Amino acid sequence: MLRALLELIVIVLIIRAVWRMVSTMVAVSARSQRSTTAGEPRPVKLVRDPVCGTYVSRDSALSDGTNYFCSIKCRDEYRSHRETRKHG
Repeated sequence: MLRALLELIVIVLIIRAVWRMVSTMVAVSARSQRSTTAGEPRPVKLVRDPVCGTYVSRDSALSDGTNYFCSIKCRDEYRSHRETRKHG
């Protein structure tokens, strides 16, 4: 009878430990998901304009395929500079 009671206590303690471990893992997982979906803005990848050095988001930047520019003026200046280097 005493042995059965001790075995029951050990089983209850093991179940309790496993339960705590699983609930902690679920709480950590929920916290990490909440940090990206709770209305917090996602980080924006910025790119640097090679002409003026301004940082702009890829979504709003003008691109020539390899470079990103903050404005048409910077893009045209880059192109003209590149053309003069090719010919001169």
